[in-house]
Amino acid sequence: WYWMPDVFDKFFADFDKKTAEYYQLDKLDPAYQIFFSDEVITIGDSMDKICSEFERIEKGSSQELRKFIAEAQENYDIAINKVVLRPGLSPLELVTKETILKVDQFFKTISSQVRKRFKNPKLVSTLEFPVLFLGAKPSNTPSFYNFMNFADFGLGTWHPKGGMYEIIKAMHQLALELGVHIKTASAIDKIIVENGHAIGVSSKGKVHMADVILSGADYHHSELLLDKKYRQYSENYWESRTFAPSSLLFYVGFNKKLKNVEHHNLFFDTDFELHAQEIYDEPKWPSNPLFYANFPSVTDGSMAPKDCETGFFLVPIAPDLTDTEELRSTYFNIILDRFVDKTNQKIRNNIIFKESFCVKDFKDRYNSYKGNAYGMANTLTQTAFLRPNLRSKKVKGLYFTGQLTVPGP
Repeated sequence: WYWMPDVFDKFFADFDKKTAEYYQLDKLDPAYQIFFSDEVITIGDSMDKICSEFERIEKGSSQELRKFIAEAQENYDIAINKVVLRPGLSPLELVTKETILKVDQFFKTISSQVRKRFKNPKLVSTLEFPVLFLGAKPSNTPSFYNFMNFADFGLGTWHPKGGMYEIIKAMHQLALELGVHIKTASAIDKIIVENGHAIGVSSKGKVHMADVILSGADYHHSELLLDKKYRQYSENYWESRTFAPSSLLFYVGFNKKLKNVEHHNLFFDTDFELHAQEIYDEPKWPSNPLFYANFPSVTDGSMAPKDCETGFFLVPIAPDLTDTEELRSTYFNIILDRFVDKTNQKIRNNIIFKESFCVKDFKDRYNSYKGNAYGMANTLTQTAFLRPNLRSKKVKGLYFTGQLTVPGP
């Protein structure tokens, strides 16, 4: 999902560049659709369209929605333009004129505020869905984080022509233009510390000296590259944290165009609460999972050969679950059967490519702690300065970035 285009714009602007110099962005209309058991909700590319859809489902809800998104926009401005840009070193960073006026929102939850305004369970699920990107249940996420609803409804859903990898290529190109030397296939074996200072890293037996080291790898994994005395956080600390879900993904190619689908499709035709419980409260493979299906070739012809479709299916699951090929196969059949039923088409015999990715792959490829896919959950006790530090307390010249530190996913 390409949300918050302003954040990408600011990144390139820091180097006097524009996003448009590196890739083309298209706003999606509809942004996405949600399949429920008895109908489909379509989220358009403007507040007017979205309000019309809300009003169709619950009379009078559009007025409440506009108020809710206006408040979310205020929170977005505070969060993205002020709080997120701070290093998370002190609780005083959160104390501003704006946050003082909204302090109560850190002690209320998204779920309570949404349910206070909207009665229809489908609208409730629609408004609680963006919080999943923050890696926690809506009932455990501070209501201040409703700024994600503004990112969704207010700023819209976009697509970089050619796919999300265009962003990586753009950043790579920018780095080269700035004189950065990039070494790939060079896994780090150890962070070298001398007299309390990080002085270099070793990779495949070769030492690379450095004045400053910034690790964008998994934080837990990064600390394992240090001698034990230089690690800030114990295994008990990491075990006690609340982590965002992992994911079971299937990358699939079809030799025909699919019907009744959009670029982004959410399948909420089963129990949202039960699935969340099986991720966070009683971790286990979901009994009847919600899932997401993405087909970029629906809106971008460059993503698949002519008259073909490319896409992936994603099932959120608890981290660190047992991961076997048999389980992957079982769940592929479960979600494909539901997909066929909800979209009213036969596709099994049209699959010409399929590859899966799950907990074991997140661990092996990304050294991800417990195979999590989104980092540490943004609960009240894991927000801002309460997350692992950007700067090592024990090693000078060693810094961290990524989904487990400030500001997080």
